[in-house]
Amino acid sequence: MRSPLLIIVLLLLPVIGIATLSVRPWDARMTTRIAASLTVVQLAVSLVAAVGYHSRGGGAFGLTYRRVLASSWGLSFDIGIDGISIFLVILTALVTALALLGASHGERTFVRWILLLNVATLGAFVTRDLLLFFLFFELTLIPSYFLIANYGGPARSAAALKFFVYTLFGSGFFLVGMVYLGVRHQHIFGGDVTFAYDELAKVALSPAAATWVLVGFLIAFGVKSPLFPLHSWSPAAYAEAPTAGSMMLSALLAKLGTYGLLRFGVALLPDGVDRVRPYVMTLAVIGILYGSGVAAVSKNLKRLVAYSSLAQVGFIILGMFSGSLVATNGAVLLMFNHGIITAALFLLIGGLERRRGTSDIAGLAGLQGPAPVLAALFTVVMLGSIGLPGLSGFVSEFLVLLGAFNAHPWWAAVATTGVIFAALYLLWAYQRVFHGVAEGDNATVADATIRERSVLAPLVAAIVVLGLYPALLLRTIEPSVVTSVTHSAVSHGGGQ
Repeated sequence: MRSPLLIIVLLLLPVIGIATLSVRPWDARMTTRIAASLTVVQLAVSLVAAVGYHSRGGGAFGLTYRRVLASSWGLSFDIGIDGISIFLVILTALVTALALLGASHGERTFVRWILLLNVATLGAFVTRDLLLFFLFFELTLIPSYFLIANYGGPARSAAALKFFVYTLFGSGFFLVGMVYLGVRHQHIFGGDVTFAYDELAKVALSPAAATWVLVGFLIAFGVKSPLFPLHSWSPAAYAEAPTAGSMMLSALLAKLGTYGLLRFGVALLPDGVDRVRPYVMTLAVIGILYGSGVAAVSKNLKRLVAYSSLAQVGFIILGMFSGSLVATNGAVLLMFNHGIITAALFLLIGGLERRRGTSDIAGLAGLQGPAPVLAALFTVVMLGSIGLPGLSGFVSEFLVLLGAFNAHPWWAAVATTGVIFAALYLLWAYQRVFHGVAEGDNATVADATIRERSVLAPLVAAIVVLGLYPALLLRTIEPSVVTSVTHSAVSHGGGQ
């Protein structure tokens, strides 16, 4: 179970799926079955890898493998997992499988784009080489663009272009900062240039240099997350993307941004973090309030979830930059829980779109009567997003706010109002969509099908189980957070 072969299998499964679907034109049902079956196997392998990693104890990387591919370029195939990345790997496999099973069509090219996005996202989560991470990070742009542009809503072209330009622009800042770290390592230690995570953790930078590199990383990963005020691409992209695309953009690609910021920003550049902390925490709190405020007046359910996600990213960034290990643990847990909750929300909204042809709140009313099971599922997921005690969202936000309050009480106090606003806009949206008297086509809306219930069941179960027993994840997350953050701080001590 400790073999890095497990990670290689995780990466190969979607590649096998793409190759299989390219051999012959299967019908839509078989196309979906092939792709979904492979991602279900991928999920099973990721769970085995998680058990294998947890059984070894400690918080360091496990299941590691490294092979130099081009020494002069500093490129290595360097993979591994730890308690921070393993649950994002599980999230990637789970969301991809459910996105395929919940998709409204199984057109071959559409499914291949989903699988390519899966391998690119997964590759970024398991790599320990910054250059390889950058390549996977950039690869996510291609399938994401075509999923939005070819299969999205009426304004899909503009949304796809805006997403592509924003993310490509931001990535340039990461590239510059990464190259600076690699060259700096070569200058200090000699030999070939390297972008290996463990090696760059040894590089000592002056506080000023660390700050500028971190600012570049903040722009790159802040766009992807998205972090206020770098978020303006996300409402249109989330709203115009097909259901499967919205799920993967919000649940997975956004986590690439927050994961990259924690792994390569907070962990590698602690001196820079100390200098930018008050500014980043201020932006995080503004994002919480702004996202909550705009969500409250949003007329479309997809846009409401997009702005709600902006607020949730604010909580994640607040936890990571607070300097508190408790808050950082909460931020990592919130990455996973937010991915589960938003995936479920977009699945539910996609179901409403198929029934009524719209996700505009004005066109929906009284659906609780004709569709009680659909309303019940929406209720559980919505309450999880609000942070109701006993559901997964509560524990994550509580840890973030608890840790942040101990270190920075004023920022935490203002951020707490975001929890109140979440209850306001989500309950109000639920009331307008499901309460009242159903008239016209709303009165004959079909309830959740067996397939929809089956697809949503794992997500709803995760929301409940992790709300009642968060230690299932935290006992693996916490050692890796401690190891990653404290190791880097020691390695950078006395930077020149």
